[in-house]
Amino acid sequence: MSGGPPVVIVGAGPAGMAAAATLAEAGLRPMVLDKFPGPGGQGWRAPAVGGSGPLASLDGEDARRARERFLELARSGRIDWYPETTVIDLTRERLWAVGPSGEVDSTAWSRLVLCPGAIERIVPLPGWTLPGVYTLGGAQTALKGQACALGRRIAFLGTGPLLWLAAAQHVIGGVEVAVVADTARLQGLLVSFPALLANRHRLGLGLRCVRVLRRARVPVLRGVRALAILGQGHVEGVRVTTRRREWSFACDAVATSFGLVRQLQLPDLLDVPIRFDRESESWLAEVDDAHRTAVPGVYLAGDAAGIRGATAAALTGERAALSLLEDLGRPVDAARCVRLRKQLQRHARCARALGRAFPLPSALEAEIADDTIVCRCEAVTAGALREAARAFEVDEINRAKALTRCGMGRCQGRFCGPTAARVLARARGIDLEAAGRLRTQPPIEPLPAHVRPVEGGSMA
Repeated sequence: MSGGPPVVIVGAGPAGMAAAATLAEAGLRPMVLDKFPGPGGQGWRAPAVGGSGPLASLDGEDARRARERFLELARSGRIDWYPETTVIDLTRERLWAVGPSGEVDSTAWSRLVLCPGAIERIVPLPGWTLPGVYTLGGAQTALKGQACALGRRIAFLGTGPLLWLAAAQHVIGGVEVAVVADTARLQGLLVSFPALLANRHRLGLGLRCVRVLRRARVPVLRGVRALAILGQGHVEGVRVTTRRREWSFACDAVATSFGLVRQLQLPDLLDVPIRFDRESESWLAEVDDAHRTAVPGVYLAGDAAGIRGATAAALTGERAALSLLEDLGRPVDAARCVRLRKQLQRHARCARALGRAFPLPSALEAEIADDTIVCRCEAVTAGALREAARAFEVDEINRAKALTRCGMGRCQGRFCGPTAARVLARARGIDLEAAGRLRTQPPIEPLPAHVRPVEGGSMA
């Protein structure tokens, strides 16, 4: 490996940090690229004040230790660390990235560990384009990374464990929470509870979040059937409908999310096989139990390989790194691999149980009102999608994109694509898998206006 192309890790969340540390401690010097200024990704982002205090307690000691371990290896020169660097294109020989100066640089790679993570699933709601509406991740970033809240009184709408975690973090941070409105029913959680015991750490975190909200007397509504965001020019409140009645809550900001969607753009550029998973009604990249892909020298870890939580993501990063070392002919502890496999199986059982406890409200997504915007970048409404689907007998999402411009904006369909496919499938009476997914095209992230190529060489 000396003098040759480096081992490159894309993403410095829990998976990327674990992969980098494992490789560095085995004697390699990996190159790590990440869009954020510090390691930790979204889930293990360091709080603004030194990574300590009550807010950090919900992340646990694993997050703090992982960041410290990674940064110490980077300071000692055993990891080549490139923060604020976004990968925009990738082939089986090279990758291209934009650094903090806005320059596009490239490097060849010998082995590649992809840890691109996941993004939040957005279900367009009436009023969701009003100023003051954010994703849960956006609210977390402001609170943890910048020590500020997005509003004085925030409503949390959607479903999934992240909804409860983000709301509890805001309560701990001293922010008033107007309501937590979850489309999941309590019965689903109770039925799934025995399986959740497979991961007592994650279950304990969930119970702590519930206690935090209960002590703060935050209104909590489950089994929500309809949601709307109210206001003229900015958020003024939310309307929540359950089976029994309709509720209204005043607020000046909303944080919303309906689970997570795997980021598959980078593996897609390398032609890693991607298939439709009927249980989760989403697309996933195929990896084996050791986190190898079908493309030689390419490994996939973290949420992009399976959404199982930050702790599990770190374990997948470690396992992918061990596979890489095995493929290089380096000695690897077999007992360590067996232990990781058993731990990941336990996390997978818990993830399946959480999926049943917090299902995506598919009917709510498919039956969006005609005048509700689906693609915010191009201002394409659900009605425009349905009209194109019926008028031109469109049965595939990329054809709908060509006719409506849905997915042609800055997000490249990462946020609107899943919803647009479901609206299309319902309008045409076809299977969601048959509606397909939007094709990946570089650059996979928006480029700054002043972008320019680096003069003289490559990152390596």
